[in-house]
Amino acid sequence: MIVEKTYKKKKRKRSSQDIAAGKAKVSNTDLFHEAFTLHNTGNLAKAASLYRKILKNEPKHVDANFLLGTLNIQQGKLKPATTLLKKAISLKPDHVAASNNLGTALQSQGNFSEAEVIYNNIIERTPDYVEGHINLGAVLQEQGKLDEAIKCYNRAIPLKPDYAEAHYNLGNALKRKNEFDEAAASYSQAIKLNPDYVQAHSNLGTVLQEQGKLVEAVSSFRKAIELKPEYAEAHSNLGTVLQEQGKLREAAESFHLAAELNPNHAEVHNNIGTFLMELGKPDEAIESYEKAITLEPDHAEAHNNLGAAFQEQGKFNEAIPYYKKAISLKPDYAEAHMNRSFVLLLTGNLEEGWPEYEWRLHTKDRVPRSFQQPLWDGTPLDGRSILVHAEQGIGDTIQFVRYLPMVQAKGGHVIFECQKNLFRLLENSEGLNDIIQKASTSEENSYFDVQVPLLSLPGIFGTTLENIPSKVPYIKVDPEPVKQWNARIENNDDFKIGIVWAGSPDHKNDRNRSCRLEDFSQLAEIPGLSFYSVQKGVASQEALTPPAGMKIINLANELNDFTDTAALILNLDLVISVDTSVAHLAGAIGIPVWNLLPFAPEWRWQLNRAVSPWYPRPNARLPFVGQGLAGRAGMRLFRQSQPNDWTGVFKQVKKALISEITTENIL
Repeated sequence: MIVEKTYKKKKRKRSSQDIAAGKAKVSNTDLFHEAFTLHNTGNLAKAASLYRKILKNEPKHVDANFLLGTLNIQQGKLKPATTLLKKAISLKPDHVAASNNLGTALQSQGNFSEAEVIYNNIIERTPDYVEGHINLGAVLQEQGKLDEAIKCYNRAIPLKPDYAEAHYNLGNALKRKNEFDEAAASYSQAIKLNPDYVQAHSNLGTVLQEQGKLVEAVSSFRKAIELKPEYAEAHSNLGTVLQEQGKLREAAESFHLAAELNPNHAEVHNNIGTFLMELGKPDEAIESYEKAITLEPDHAEAHNNLGAAFQEQGKFNEAIPYYKKAISLKPDYAEAHMNRSFVLLLTGNLEEGWPEYEWRLHTKDRVPRSFQQPLWDGTPLDGRSILVHAEQGIGDTIQFVRYLPMVQAKGGHVIFECQKNLFRLLENSEGLNDIIQKASTSEENSYFDVQVPLLSLPGIFGTTLENIPSKVPYIKVDPEPVKQWNARIENNDDFKIGIVWAGSPDHKNDRNRSCRLEDFSQLAEIPGLSFYSVQKGVASQEALTPPAGMKIINLANELNDFTDTAALILNLDLVISVDTSVAHLAGAIGIPVWNLLPFAPEWRWQLNRAVSPWYPRPNARLPFVGQGLAGRAGMRLFRQSQPNDWTGVFKQVKKALISEITTENIL
């Protein structure tokens, strides 16, 4: 908002009335000049006292009403400012600066619609008044009317191209629309015009962070801090980037300094909470989020984050109200909607959860797809072609590819786009007419009529816990590689278990869902077992130095894609895995799988269930499976009873494994 205190000294001949008024009139003029000088030099208290003295002598003094009203805005006294500025305008209706400042006072009090009317009136009378366009843009932005605000800023800039604040405000509006490239350009232009523009440097850093340009973001935040060392928000934002870079010690220092500089800044405490969550300290994070909300009750992000912290602790009923509050404060808050969907789906309320889950398509970390073809809504396809495109992880694709036959049954030509390392496994799956690799898809291609994200299908088909499409196996594996693996391991008479102990380190919840190979050591105490490592990635190195007494056959380097993995595990008796794509794969091809879950699991595993409804026992015994647990196939769920308690989980697994192999008379 731009506040003006424009005043032009006027010369005029003294009238006979002035002369008759004598010294009082002359004194009023002198007082006004003195007050104006004091005002301009920052001596607001003395200036205010003199303005009031003038108005006592001459209540209809236009400029005294105007400037005292302006001064009150500077002091935060918005109600008296409003009264004085309205008085000035009533005395001089064409007083543009008074109208502008009245709009500012109204806007600062949250009277956005009134302020909008004021600014529109100014622009109607004075189309070239730059401040009017900028302030109108600001009040529209406050109301969430971002497109209209952007138009205002774009009208202001040609009127005064070197006006840094106009470029800065435009950047803010573009940032809120997640148009980060354009926002960065606007902030950069503001900085070019005013190299010492602290807020522009800081906000540019925020945008660069959103773009994944972390090194450049650090530079921007450090520049803001160099210009204004006491700028708490810049220290806090720097901490978030350092945290993202994995520089946790430096991040902690930045957060600590930010809190010292401004202990009453809600955003600082919100960022500290997020940092503590990454350190696995949800109790302390909750304290930070609660402090942020105390300082700023309408802080939507803090409410959402507090809900997520409670959710991680397994306090799902406590999480929901915070998600609802975040959404009430910010109805288009995609992350809060998505988090709410996780709790609804986790607790079995699929009907209400699926619509909320669609908000995943609008979250900040979602890579947008620019398809020209419309989104399919589940209506009959009547011969039209449909692109079903995979999203998220490999496990998600394996779990939800079961819906393709239902899409095909709608009378369409189904083209399925999947990840490269699933292509060979899925190319002969039921329910698709064509399959393409994800990297080869161009949104500009027009070889399909409609499109739909794969994970939208459960909602489109009204999935409940009672009607999950649960025909198992639903993925067919090429028999040739299955035979090849069988020839390699058929001479091993041990009970053969495939194991996976870690997921992708890039997964947001990896610190909770992954364990260590060492945690499997309890199972090595059971005689007659052979363990086959199906672990990929950095964690696979742990298999080179297995726990004492644990017989591990490490074949991971020979698994080039998921066809290889599927062919191998079809020759095993059991798969024991943390929540990864291999667990989904075993379930989808009908191999017995024991899924090891963290205390607060992903939504798909629900609560208090020992068997997953997504992967029930297969309809028929599969070939190439050894004497194992084929008769007891399906996915069993082993849950932590408290956060990070893998020891307890493996005690359950050991007990169950002894029971199963004894019952089956395997050993």
